[in-house]
Amino acid sequence: MRGERMSDMRLTFLGTGTSGGVPSIGCHCEVCRSSDPRDKRLRTSALLETDTTRVLLDCGPDFRQQILPLDFKPFDAVLLTHIHYDHVAGIDDIRPFCTFGPVNIYANEATERALRITMPYCFGEHLYPGVPLLNLHIAAPHKPIRVGDLEVMPFIVMHGKLPILAFRIGQLAYITDMKTIDEAEMPYLEGVNTLVINALRIEKEHHSHQLLGDAIAFARRVGARRTYLTHFTHQIGLHAETSHILPDGVFLAYDGLTIEL
Repeated sequence: MRGERMSDMRLTFLGTGTSGGVPSIGCHCEVCRSSDPRDKRLRTSALLETDTTRVLLDCGPDFRQQILPLDFKPFDAVLLTHIHYDHVAGIDDIRPFCTFGPVNIYANEATERALRITMPYCFGEHLYPGVPLLNLHIAAPHKPIRVGDLEVMPFIVMHGKLPILAFRIGQLAYITDMKTIDEAEMPYLEGVNTLVINALRIEKEHHSHQLLGDAIAFARRVGARRTYLTHFTHQIGLHAETSHILPDGVFLAYDGLTIEL
């Protein structure tokens, strides 16, 4: 599958940390003590924009802090990869954006169902004044979603044993929390120019996340012109040092980085 040509896009990494963020609470390693702002990592999220469309990719517990420095403009959609706390815990903080109208949230069936349980006050029959106005939509794998001038294609990656969503948008593929991917999903990565992919740390195998070497190998398999790594623990090492061991075309993302697509 090759993505259709769309308006110029830009992607801003709002957060590039794993579930605990960096620095890690109680840790005094050189990464957690670093004064380099690229070593300060909020929970993983990103903002995708064109001149007319604005899409939030995941909405974790740091959303309020991430969004405050940016322009107060409406979201055309919020795309959720899965239900884990570090990807959805900021949804209540979307409520100021509801002054523009209800916010459309797209998630797979399991995440949609879980949100109705964890945030019942947002989806009852009689909503109290001030509650976030959220329109929940099921994002079915392999069925495109039209959001403004963007076409979003959800596909499946495996977060350990949990199937979660990844997103193909034009020549961009955005993947987080992946451990493996079924061969049947690989056609959705054909023609990808820019790949965003998770790389938890350098060593010590994890049951549901890729390590740095796994992410680099996957980037080579996809053949993207450039790959940005995200969703790090402090065990990824200092940004300045780890960046020097990466192959050409592979980069460590950092909070606040904006790339043109």
